Amino acid sequence: MRGWLRGLRWWGGILGLFATTIASAEGTRGTTTYHRIKAALDATPAIDTHDHLWPFDRLPALVETPRGKGVNLAGLWRNSYFPGVHRLTPWTPGMTFDAWWAQAKDDFDDARATSVYRYQLPAFTDLYGVDFDRITAAQARALDQKIFANYRDPTWLFQVVTERANIELMFNDPYWGRFDFKTDYPFGVFVFNVTTLVSGFHPSEFKQPSDDPYRFARKAGLPIASLDDYLVVLDRLFQTAKAAGAACLKTTLAYQRTLRFEDVPRERAARAFGRPRSALTTAEIKDFEDFIMWRLVELSARYGLPFQIHTGHGRIQGSNPMNLVDLIEANPRTKFILFHGGFPWVGETGIILMRHSAHVWLDSCWMPTLSYSTAKRAYHEWLEVMPSSRIMWGADANHAEGIYGATEMTRRCLAEVLAEKVDRGDLLEDHALRIGRQVLRDNALALFPQLQDRLWKHKEIRMKPPEPAGTPRAPAR
Repeated sequence: MRGWLRGLRWWGGILGLFATTIASAEGTRGTTTYHRIKAALDATPAIDTHDHLWPFDRLPALVETPRGKGVNLAGLWRNSYFPGVHRLTPWTPGMTFDAWWAQAKDDFDDARATSVYRYQLPAFTDLYGVDFDRITAAQARALDQKIFANYRDPTWLFQVVTERANIELMFNDPYWGRFDFKTDYPFGVFVFNVTTLVSGFHPSEFKQPSDDPYRFARKAGLPIASLDDYLVVLDRLFQTAKAAGAACLKTTLAYQRTLRFEDVPRERAARAFGRPRSALTTAEIKDFEDFIMWRLVELSARYGLPFQIHTGHGRIQGSNPMNLVDLIEANPRTKFILFHGGFPWVGETGIILMRHSAHVWLDSCWMPTLSYSTAKRAYHEWLEVMPSSRIMWGADANHAEGIYGATEMTRRCLAEVLAEKVDRGDLLEDHALRIGRQVLRDNALALFPQLQDRLWKHKEIRMKPPEPAGTPRAPAR
């Protein structure tokens, strides 16, 4: 009997060692802890705090093909983040897929390990059953045809976003129509993009009508003859955005200039007003922009609209989130959301939260798409230095497949971090599951309580687009 028990223990040890070896070889994603946590995150209806989903008939992935205008494989890659890092063969209007693929198939060779390539792969695998890493010419042609067929019907987009990606509500930044004050999808949450407002020193700064506060002022019957007049227009813009259901503000000034905004006296800002850029010095322009940014931050607090600020990975000279510390410290009533985790300065954003966690949040949107490893490191570090109630996420994409891929990469990344903390004894699994739900959903609902009235999952309704004309077509998987 004792011999039998010793033998059983021996075989148990061998099997345990074998299982551990397999898990080790596969990394964290091979562990049972990871699979349990990932399954829980997949089942959590997410609140996506940042995307750029254009109106269906204006999707930037639309191209001209011999079959007519539509979305195809070239359009998806062209409007992903891939071309920002790698060469992509351009699509010429009317060209055939085979002609494009003959050149484009080699464009991915040096990109296989990059996150801007890999984030779209889960969409091809899960939505179309295609392994893009090993794709053949015939499979690529069939994939192109399926994509084109799916995008003939907006039902595809709704299905991918709300069902397959399990996103309940999505904050949408309509930078193509900042002052249209609307969202184009029933699951969309309107974001008021205020980026262009800092350039209001002269009407010539505005090339697009939907970006132009002077046009808004004319329609509203408001004069703009002085800086004081301009400030009245800003206040009216905020009133209009709030009434239209805006949940927050957004700025992408980090692409254009430093994030260091000085508290400029009104008199210095007034010197720039009414003069074109050609008549101003760089210092005078900065004075005006800095002054207006401080006014936008004050209006953010007055109207209860948290301020999403793009940090890092823009115009990298000056986009370190540490440049915002003086602005943050001086405005404790404003709720600041630091986008993209400050990538690559993720440690800096962590220390900002340690000092100002009462009115600052971090948003990891875009990070797993830019660098999965950096995003993973950021989640590990942030959870060690700040309350777990201060982290959110967003897909930051403009088509269904990109949104799905970015969402899946975020869930994987977060599940890996939580599983590693659990398996090394730093976190109870119940606590890890709560943290995962906070990041994906609960933190956004706490910061934006008005969204509670718009929650629809687990109710007897289904989020779907208006019925399209003609007979609905089933998605071509």
